[in-house]
Amino acid sequence: MDTSGERSETAGDTDSGGESTSTVIVAAAANLGIALAKGVAGVISGSSAMLSEAAHSVADTVTEVLLLTALKRSEKPADEEHPLGYGPERYIWAMLAAVATFVGGAVFSIYDGVHTLVAGETLGDPVVSYIVLAVAFVLEGYSLRTGIRQARGEAARVGAPIRRYLRLTPDTAVKAVVMEDSAALVGLVLAAGGLLGGQLTGSSAWDAAASLCIGVLLLYVAWVLGRSNAELLIGRPLPKPVRQEIREIIAGVEHVEAVLELTTLVQGPREALVAAKVDFRDASTAAQIEWACEEAARRLRQRYPHVRRVYLDPTPGFAQRREEGLSPWG
Repeated sequence: MDTSGERSETAGDTDSGGESTSTVIVAAAANLGIALAKGVAGVISGSSAMLSEAAHSVADTVTEVLLLTALKRSEKPADEEHPLGYGPERYIWAMLAAVATFVGGAVFSIYDGVHTLVAGETLGDPVVSYIVLAVAFVLEGYSLRTGIRQARGEAARVGAPIRRYLRLTPDTAVKAVVMEDSAALVGLVLAAGGLLGGQLTGSSAWDAAASLCIGVLLLYVAWVLGRSNAELLIGRPLPKPVRQEIREIIAGVEHVEAVLELTTLVQGPREALVAAKVDFRDASTAAQIEWACEEAARRLRQRYPHVRRVYLDPTPGFAQRREEGLSPWG
């Protein structure tokens, strides 16, 4: 029995969606300007670490554009061709963003580091690079602050520590901004260290090592983001404590004997599906079963507003099925 009943977004949900978009826009604007400045500084100084950081920022800018695309396209309402909505589409674009980080940032940085180690490089005046790194640090710090502020607000809303929230959140746009900006700050420190080492020793090996470290850092970020989006594309259930409470809520409705099977699916940061095989009392009438289904859906949405669709399937209990000589699973 379909008890889906679409629920309009609350003001909190809409605000959070807008906040995610603002967070990504801030990060994109910061990275675009930083990428240009780093590229100029890298050419002037001849630093492979600075060029790697420029590639890093270009990759981050492309990532933010893809995340903005994901946010906009996933907000499209359900239609006849896509009855469950477009929520999961954000994870496809976010996966492409992780690939962009890998290809545009990590591969170039590692290649440039290896090339510098093998062929060497002539270091120019690093002053411009230091200035660019300092300005970039401030801008990246501001972007990271915006992302962390949103993540803390969301973590507080769901009552979870921020580290756990960032690890498990289905809002991959915020997760990507926080991870990429954190990596950017670490990369800036590595680039500055490579410049300083090369300036003090006259050896380009320091710069090459910094470039390699930046590449490895970006590999890690791309892997974490790619894995998170892959899990959500494959289909991730709601957390186990939430599933247990959903079982209890359904089982607590009048006329319900037991919840035989429960399936939950995360479809977006503010969207989840619940489907269950439910054993109703044999003496219940059709009208009572219909009422029980609607009441269960109402209670679930009241407790978990992000549960947008609830599908309950009236199913005979195991004992009755065994008496009828049927398989427990039909």
